Amino acid sequence: MRVQMLNAGWISSPAMVWRQGEEPERRLRFPIPSYLIETDTERILIDTGLNPDAVRDVAAHYGPQASFMELEQEQSVAEQVDPSTLTRIVLTHLHFDHAGGLALLPPEVPIVVQRREWEGGHDGETIRRNFFYPRDYELDGRRLDLIDGDHDLLGDGSIMLLLTPGHTPGHQSVRVGERLVLGADVAHFAATLDDLRFPAFADDFDAQARSAKQLRGMRDEGIVVLPGHDPDVLEPGPVELG
Repeated sequence: MRVQMLNAGWISSPAMVWRQGEEPERRLRFPIPSYLIETDTERILIDTGLNPDAVRDVAAHYGPQASFMELEQEQSVAEQVDPSTLTRIVLTHLHFDHAGGLALLPPEVPIVVQRREWEGGHDGETIRRNFFYPRDYELDGRRLDLIDGDHDLLGDGSIMLLLTPGHTPGHQSVRVGERLVLGADVAHFAATLDDLRFPAFADDFDAQARSAKQLRGMRDEGIVVLPGHDPDVLEPGPVELG
């Protein structure tokens, strides 16, 4: 089994949006990772990065409330991976930087997402609280596999989807093998597992803290837990499975 990180874009914005306690004038630029997991029979994409239309004009694509961000992208996921070879797409959650690239990918490739995330993404109050943009995932004719809680993706224990809610209602992380967890946005930065300085918004801060402590416990047992957007940790290319 092989894991490769793809850089699916960049976000620049006030740091205090993404990490509580930061100085108001400080800005932060961080990467948007997607991951390709390859087995002998599967090519699984974890998250889809930005929609190129949003990169060209974020306010026009998502509305003026999104104009506090600057988006960049060298290549979309569809330019880095042959979409016709994908067998599954796993969405850790429905935020624009994780689901925005869905429009670039074939509708017949099944999307695996937590049921509570999907239902939250279609509830008005949950959409507002979580800053979801339904245009990213309300796409006709797509095959959808809804799961409930921790899930053995391939049935052999090699890839486990772990329900880690809080950042969004049905956020999930991905354990690959025995020594690697793609933590996604449980913790944007590696330090967040310890200091619990989450973004300024969340579906449930208490649940996010519990999820962070869960991943911290795994890290303390020797498992590599990759954060969601840490520019000091994440680099495109092969990811060691430990």
